[in-house]
Amino acid sequence: MNFEFPEWHRLHKQKDKATLSSAADKSGLPPGSLVHIGEKHATSSRISVIQYNDHAINECEIKTIAELQQLHSDESITWVNIDGLSNARIIEDIGAQLNIHPLILEDILSTHQRPKLEEYDDYLYLVVKSINVNDNNALEMQYEQISILLLTNYVITFKEKAEDIFRPVRYRLQNNKDRLRQNGSDYLTYVLLDTIVDEYFVIEDHLDEIIDPLEDSLLTNPDQKALQIIQHLRRELITMKRSISPLRELLSTIQHTDTGLIHEKTLRYYGDVHDHVLRVTDSMDSYRERIAVIQDVYLSSISNKMNETMKILTIFAAIFIPLTFLAGIYGMNFEYMPELKWRWAYPVLWLVFITISIGLILYFKKKKWL
Repeated sequence: MNFEFPEWHRLHKQKDKATLSSAADKSGLPPGSLVHIGEKHATSSRISVIQYNDHAINECEIKTIAELQQLHSDESITWVNIDGLSNARIIEDIGAQLNIHPLILEDILSTHQRPKLEEYDDYLYLVVKSINVNDNNALEMQYEQISILLLTNYVITFKEKAEDIFRPVRYRLQNNKDRLRQNGSDYLTYVLLDTIVDEYFVIEDHLDEIIDPLEDSLLTNPDQKALQIIQHLRRELITMKRSISPLRELLSTIQHTDTGLIHEKTLRYYGDVHDHVLRVTDSMDSYRERIAVIQDVYLSSISNKMNETMKILTIFAAIFIPLTFLAGIYGMNFEYMPELKWRWAYPVLWLVFITISIGLILYFKKKKWL
């Protein structure tokens, strides 16, 4: 689909028109315009196909969607996985090959979608968010939109990057005794969803590894770095909740949908994924509350630390006030001051200074101000 931007459109002179960074860049274009919206990845489009049934499996890569017609089989389940969304031509060809609505094709290329389910006569369209966390001390998460088309004998997945989150699924398919090989495309879709949701529990473990030490350190050493971590965690948890919470509605809708694409015996498996999502969302709420409490603890610790500093400064000021008073008296330029002619006046004055200082310190300790 070679779509040309009109001259009045702000992207008319943009060199890379195949990828837009924001949905706002698409403003004014007609519905169904196949333009990739989202982060541009280095992944080139790659199409892999796995066909399987209870006694055989075949895995291959194809260059064009036209080759998919040659692999069509009513006796096997065909799983087509597309890595990389930079080539809108592939998405357009899939729409023409399988009679997919243009608005669905547009949503596949728009990677800012919220998780959702759309039901059509011959297929279901699902959008979910895959979340991966980098293996380091900071919470740096990477989000990827995964679109799934569920048809009678087809499951088509669309991924932004080449990272193989579905490696466990491929491994299970190699076992001809696995339940996955004995069921249809609806069960494969369940397994894909379950694999994505399982990654959320990995993130929970990572959050515990960050939050637990953070809580302990705030009581002893509240510093600016801790505040930066707190703010980063708050932003990430908000983004995670926005990406995970809609899955509850999606899976609840699946369990109550009236479609022949999902068999009744498979619905209970979707119910299990729904329970997992509820657990994750409850944990997200718990983490957000903990972060709010941690922030309050941080502010209280900083306030207490400042109060301790002010107390020490105030005590020193209180000790030197009477000394300054005495020094001020003897700093006055009067000719007739009896103590000025005394031989031991200076040592006596220092004795008075020391006595007053020690007396004030003892008094402060008695009052428990020190």
